[in-house]
Amino acid sequence: MGMTTSSVRRRRAGSAVTAAVLGLLAAAAAPALAATDGPAGHPAAGAPTGSAHGAARTEAQAHTTAQGVQGSAHGAARTEAQAHTTAQGAQGSAHAAARTEAHTTARGAVEGAARTPLGITRLAQGPGHAVAITIDDGPDPRWTPQVLQVLRQNHVKATFCMIGTNAQKYPELVRAVAADGHRLCDHSADHDVTMDHKPVAYQRKQILDGKAMIQKAVPGVAVDYYRAPGGAFTPDSRAVATESGMQPLGWSVDPKDWSRPGLPAIVSAVEGKLPQQPTVLFHDGGGDRSETVAALKQYLPWLSARGYAFTFPVRATP
Repeated sequence: MGMTTSSVRRRRAGSAVTAAVLGLLAAAAAPALAATDGPAGHPAAGAPTGSAHGAARTEAQAHTTAQGVQGSAHGAARTEAQAHTTAQGAQGSAHAAARTEAHTTARGAVEGAARTPLGITRLAQGPGHAVAITIDDGPDPRWTPQVLQVLRQNHVKATFCMIGTNAQKYPELVRAVAADGHRLCDHSADHDVTMDHKPVAYQRKQILDGKAMIQKAVPGVAVDYYRAPGGAFTPDSRAVATESGMQPLGWSVDPKDWSRPGLPAIVSAVEGKLPQQPTVLFHDGGGDRSETVAALKQYLPWLSARGYAFTFPVRATP
């Protein structure tokens, strides 16, 4: 196995200690050799009698100094090792934090998707004779108050799918709808019926901006559904809606009242053979809605007489 950087540093520190010790011992031996230049066993003339003791003391000091130098080298090595360990610990903590954050984010995305199904719901809540009335393209200062009045007279709660820019323009109507106990639905910011052919970033902005505009008019009130303009859903738009807690909402009965086909045509379409738990589509915005108001005046009492209960669309995959 090759030598690590720390091993090289420790070997160099040891070499330095050894060199220092040898240098000090040589310096201590020099006076002793000078004092014994005379005949063997006799000190040279004039040599001080304390020279041997001084040499011994010098040697001891040198030994002590060498120990200090060696201890310093060991201390430096320990400091380096501690710094390496600290760096490893910090790196490990950063990796652990990143793993925890990624796990939390992924878990939140899974839980959010589980709470709101991706499927487009077309059913009314409740068993048996239940019907969900949905009103699109408002709010409108002329037609929304009239629709609200008809609903109030028939004790019906509906779901209003609002265009964001209309909600921004008429916030008092959004508040009136919410105050009457109706549910709110995001119908995009600008009602672009070609948005299913646009980039995902554009779809996301249309959906989230529409919701934000509605919520700004009625802070604290939930926007439970998202209905694509013209029903032009994409897998991406459904995913964006569900991530924001909105159930993708379709319909099962469409009298095409927006095209103003005439009151008999509208009534015939909605009073025909109804599917189980129908979601019926009407409009209070986008043009003259006098035929819609007239149709609701006939249709709602007709449903009540046949035992239908008025509910909201289900928030689950059909």
